[in-house]
Amino acid sequence: MRAVVADDEPLARERLIDLLGELGSVEVVGQAADGREAIEMVEKLRPDLLLLDIRMPRMDGLEAARHLGFFEHAPAIIFCTAYDEHALAAFDANAVDYLLKPIRLERLRAAIERAGRFNREVLREIERSDSTPRERSHLCARVRGNLVLVPIADIDYLLAEDKYVVVHHAGNEVLIEEPLKALELEFGERFVRIHRNCLVALDKLAGLSRTTDGRVLAKLERIGAELEVSRRNLPALRKLVRAL
Repeated sequence: MRAVVADDEPLARERLIDLLGELGSVEVVGQAADGREAIEMVEKLRPDLLLLDIRMPRMDGLEAARHLGFFEHAPAIIFCTAYDEHALAAFDANAVDYLLKPIRLERLRAAIERAGRFNREVLREIERSDSTPRERSHLCARVRGNLVLVPIADIDYLLAEDKYVVVHHAGNEVLIEEPLKALELEFGERFVRIHRNCLVALDKLAGLSRTTDGRVLAKLERIGAELEVSRRNLPALRKLVRAL
């Protein structure tokens, strides 16, 4: 069995790799220090198993698992966690295995024996058991077959086109198959709706301007874009701009 180990603490990774070496049936083919690196490792190496820490910087383990749930070649996932008993009950109830730190050899052996393929519905149950509100740090897209992870902080605006949403970020753009409304619900504190098909990042909004034919445009700083504002969204947007 080929495995990737993801943990932001080097000593924790080393200990886990040593334990896997003692089992003899698992080959560690990669290491990652956060969720984003874990996704990239899975994409590149296609392991059978991912041992995934939950609390990590940049992207945590639950978010990484959420993205991996859409992979055709998603590995079996064993979470490594220091969660409290309430959250652990969600893991048990949904038959997703976990390793409670500090990890013991026999517990690791048992987890690997029962590890199953990841299930997105299971993750939702685990996330609901966590008292911390969950908002992704990245959006995941594929460009010509390659994985692209776009940091939410880099996004300028989101534009709905047919069944896709175009993610405009740092001078680039990618397509994702997620409803604009769902993105608005998840990231409502970061984006503002200016039109039925457009969300703009609040920290990129530079002001409003009016054209000679009476249309109102939202100006985005640094990229020089001007996007049309609908009459319906204009009153709330004016209040917001005055408060900036």
